[in-house]
Amino acid sequence: MAKVVGVRFKKAGKTYYFDPNELNIKKGDCVIVETIRGIEFGEVIMDETDIPDEDIVMPLKKVIRIATDEDKMHYAENKEKEKDAFNICLKKIKEHGMQMKLVDVEYTFDNNKIIFYFTAEGRVDFRELVKDLASIFKTRIELRQIGVRDEAKIIGGMGPCGRPLCCKVFLGEFEPVSIKMAKDQGLTINPSKISGLCGRLMCCLNFEQPCYEQILETLPRVNDVVMTPEDETGTVCEINAISRKVKVRLIKEDGMEIYKYFDADELAIINREEEICHEDISDLESLDF
Repeated sequence: MAKVVGVRFKKAGKTYYFDPNELNIKKGDCVIVETIRGIEFGEVIMDETDIPDEDIVMPLKKVIRIATDEDKMHYAENKEKEKDAFNICLKKIKEHGMQMKLVDVEYTFDNNKIIFYFTAEGRVDFRELVKDLASIFKTRIELRQIGVRDEAKIIGGMGPCGRPLCCKVFLGEFEPVSIKMAKDQGLTINPSKISGLCGRLMCCLNFEQPCYEQILETLPRVNDVVMTPEDETGTVCEINAISRKVKVRLIKEDGMEIYKYFDADELAIINREEEICHEDISDLESLDF
């Protein structure tokens, strides 16, 4: 076990563990730490606690100090300089006629590096752009290509639910999302219905999946043969997990097909359909819509 504090460098960023270095660090404190990118300014979002060694990426770096007023002022100054750097980079991208979209700019706390985040359809040769930026800012320049989900996390926006994007507000890391989740939740497999602003499957499908899995274990499956309260046999053709309503196809003696809705608790399963394993597809780009 090792004593650590959890530090985050962005509002909804990933949490990293650091050795508290015998400092009296509390949740909410701002600290200066050493990372692989250099000296960084972060916020403590987890009080000192013991973590198993296997959950820690070694070597565990120490917190250098609790941020002073001067550190906080320097951090704020960097944020202002990032706005200017963004505009300068946009101008240079236009001058070079490059097919790329600048998303964000980030200064390391010690000003030893400026990171420019961008999206592009394919690979981009940005060597000339890096030379131009290095000559202007007189420091190390890094251009980092990111995906559309990371772009949405940085920029933010309103989701189809009318609330701010989860990835922007609280989601520290992206979890895999699959088409099977949408099927389990009875959603229409239509990109406009199940994708977020980033164009990928909505992260909330993953949040709600455990609830649906728990409910579906107690319900008939599609194609199960069931007995209705009227002592008629029918085949399940549709399920609403939340309302626990089941749509059943009944065939009358004259061959006419009728459809009725029943509460799941009213039905008795006569013949259970074998569950079909669907291959998970975690990205809409893999689908041929």
